[in-house]
Amino acid sequence: MNSIDPIVMKRRKFWGWGYEGEGVSDAELLDLGSSIRDRFGLKLQDLEAAPTIDEIELRESRVKSKASLEHLLSADKWSRAEHTLGKNLGDFVRGLERKYDNPPDLVAFPEDEGDVVDILDWAEEEGLAVIPFGGGSSVAQGIEPIVPDTFRGVISLDLRKLSRVLEIDRESRSARIQGGVLGPHMEDQLRPHGYSMRFFLQAFEFSSLGGWIATRAAGHFATGFTQIDDYVQSMRVVTPTGVMSSRRLPCDGAGVSDNRMFIGSEGTMGVITEAWMRLQDRPSFRASMSVPFSKFEAGVGAIRALSQSGLYPSNCRLLDPVESLLSGAGDGDDTILIVAFESADHDVTPWMNRALEICREFGGRVESDKPADSSQGAVGRTGAGGRWRNFFVKGPYYKEGFARMGILRETFETACTWSAFPELHARVVEAATKAVKKECGEGAVACRFTHVYPDGPAPYYTVIGSARRGGEVEQWAAIKAAASEAVLEAGGTITHHHAVGRFHRPWYDQQRSDVFAAALTGAKRAVDPGLIMNPGVLVDA
Repeated sequence: MNSIDPIVMKRRKFWGWGYEGEGVSDAELLDLGSSIRDRFGLKLQDLEAAPTIDEIELRESRVKSKASLEHLLSADKWSRAEHTLGKNLGDFVRGLERKYDNPPDLVAFPEDEGDVVDILDWAEEEGLAVIPFGGGSSVAQGIEPIVPDTFRGVISLDLRKLSRVLEIDRESRSARIQGGVLGPHMEDQLRPHGYSMRFFLQAFEFSSLGGWIATRAAGHFATGFTQIDDYVQSMRVVTPTGVMSSRRLPCDGAGVSDNRMFIGSEGTMGVITEAWMRLQDRPSFRASMSVPFSKFEAGVGAIRALSQSGLYPSNCRLLDPVESLLSGAGDGDDTILIVAFESADHDVTPWMNRALEICREFGGRVESDKPADSSQGAVGRTGAGGRWRNFFVKGPYYKEGFARMGILRETFETACTWSAFPELHARVVEAATKAVKKECGEGAVACRFTHVYPDGPAPYYTVIGSARRGGEVEQWAAIKAAASEAVLEAGGTITHHHAVGRFHRPWYDQQRSDVFAAALTGAKRAVDPGLIMNPGVLVDA
C-alpha cells in the first residue's frame, strides 16, 4: 500500500504522467501526431508500447531496512521504479528503453515530521544519501538517485502522507500546510473555506507544496505574485543537524532571510515538512481576451507596456506565431497576446478595457464592440486563449506520447531584462534552430512569455523536431547545450522556474559567482555535514 496516494487511493504511474490506467488515449496521441506532422512536416514513427512493470529490471537493493523504521520503508519494485526517473525528454526515452539504471535502494514514506527526523538520523549513521521526493515532476534530474559511490545506498524520501492543511488563519488569510500535499488535494481542502493559493503551474496535478518551495516554482499569476517566494510566510525544515522553524511574519528585515536560505535549496539542505502560506480569496470576477498582432515585436512592446502599467493582469502571456500554431491557438500567421484579470472584490472590466487600449496602441487587433466578460464561469476557455489553455493543461500527458511516436519535443526557459531581450531572443533562436537542423533535419523553435515583470520577461522556448530512435537523448543534449550557452552569453538565467537539478548544473556553475558558490557550500555543510541530502544538486557532494 505504500505506493498508493492516500487521498485518492490510486497508484501513480512508474513511467509517464498521471495515475495508472489514466491519461491520454492512443487515439488522441495519433490525432495529435498527425496534426503536428501536417503543420511542421515531421516524420512520425509507429507508436511505441509503454513499458510494463514486469519488463523493468532493477539492481538489488543494497540497504537493509532498520527494524524500527521498517513500517515506513519499501523495497517494492513499483515504488523503486516510480522514484527513479523524472519527467523530462530523457527520462521518458530511458523509460521506453526500460533503462532504470539509478533506482533508490529503498523508498521511505514518513507519516509525520518525527519520522522524517528518524529517517535522516538513520541515513547519516549508515552513510546513505537521501533524495526528497514530492510529486516526481522534476524536468531537471532533481529527483533521480544519481549519487557518488562513496554512499552505501540511496533512500528516496516520499512525503505523500504529509498531505493535510493543518490550520487556517482567516484574519491573516493564510494556512499551515504540510509539504507533501499535491496541488489538487490542497485546493480541495481550501475550497470549503473560500480560499485558494491560485498557484496553478503546469505540473499542478503531480507536484507538491514542498516541491514548489524547494525548486522556486512559478505559478498561475503572470504578473505580481509569480514565484513561490511570494507566498511563503514561514516554514519548517528538517535538516540532518536539527529542525529549522522560521518566524511567521508578513515581512522581515532582520538580516539574511532564513526562509530564503531554504527556498530553492532543491532538497540539498533538508526536507520541507510544512509551511505557512499566503492565500487568495476565490475570484468571482474574471475577464479574458486574446489579441492578435501582425508582428512579434509589436506584441513584445504591448506586453512590456502592460507589465509596467500597474494593472497587474493575472494572465499575460505572449505566443509567437510558431507557438500559436503548435498549440492550435492560431494558424501561424499572428502573434497572440492572452490577457486576463480576476478579483474576488471588484469588477475587473475597467482594468481589461485599459489593457485593451494598450494593445491597440501597439497595433493589436481588438474587437472594439466586444465587451470584456467580467462574469463568473469558465472565462478564457474558448477562442485562441482557450485552445492554448487546453493544450497547456494536457501538455504533461502529451509529453510521453511525443516520445512514443518519435517526436522530439522539449522546452527550456529563462528570464532577462527588457533591454537584453531582443539580442537574447535572436541569439537563442539562431543557436537552437541551427542545432535542431543539425540534429533533426526538420523542426522548429517556438517562443512564449510565461511571466512578465516591470523590468523583464520570462521567455519559454519549445523545440520540436523528428527524433532519431535510440538517439533522442543525445539529440536533445546537443540542442539544449547550444541554447543554454546562448542564454548565458546574452545575460539570461539558466532557469526561471524549472530548477537546477543535475541537468542544469554545468550552466548554473557558470552563472553564479565563486564567492556565492563557496558561501552556499558552507551553508550546506553547516546543516548537512555528511552531505547526504540530494548530493550533486546545486553543490558537489
